[in-house]
Amino acid sequence: MSKLHPDVENVLLSEEDIRGIVESLGAQITRDYADKNPLIVAVLRGAVVFVADLLRAIDCPCEIDFMAVSSYGEGVKSSGVVRIIKDLNTDITGRHVIVVEDILDSGLTLSYLKEMLEARDPASVEICAFTVKDIEGHVSPVTPRYVGTHIPDAFIVGYGLDFAEHYRNLPYVGILKPEVYS
Repeated sequence: MSKLHPDVENVLLSEEDIRGIVESLGAQITRDYADKNPLIVAVLRGAVVFVADLLRAIDCPCEIDFMAVSSYGEGVKSSGVVRIIKDLNTDITGRHVIVVEDILDSGLTLSYLKEMLEARDPASVEICAFTVKDIEGHVSPVTPRYVGTHIPDAFIVGYGLDFAEHYRNLPYVGILKPEVYS
């Protein structure tokens, strides 16, 4: 186990937990897309660590492309306004697309992305979320086909997840101490 960062309250997912989640998701995608050559679309920047591991866990032909979007600005809650900062380079017409995201919380960003991509006439668009935040009383407008794990409604960092571009490089997922972001 890696040393706990002083700004992290506790570890939610260890490196071993993460490895198991990624292997399970890779096996599911391999089974479902064995003969479909899916396009894996990583949502930058948060999903980059996860997608790198996930690609190595998928044992069928696939391709990758990247999108960068922003819905947070400098805050800790999604603004609900999604800006496309970097669009796909790949034409997705007739392609099976799997959008890979680090976390689904409000679901607004992923819902917008899915609608936008579906308008480009792909064969299918599915979502793979490493974590889904369980927010009491909230129903997400989008349901991922692939879910790594559910997490509590807390501010998490590590394994690609950040606060103000920090903590992405932690090898585990932990809860950030409230005094750091409040």
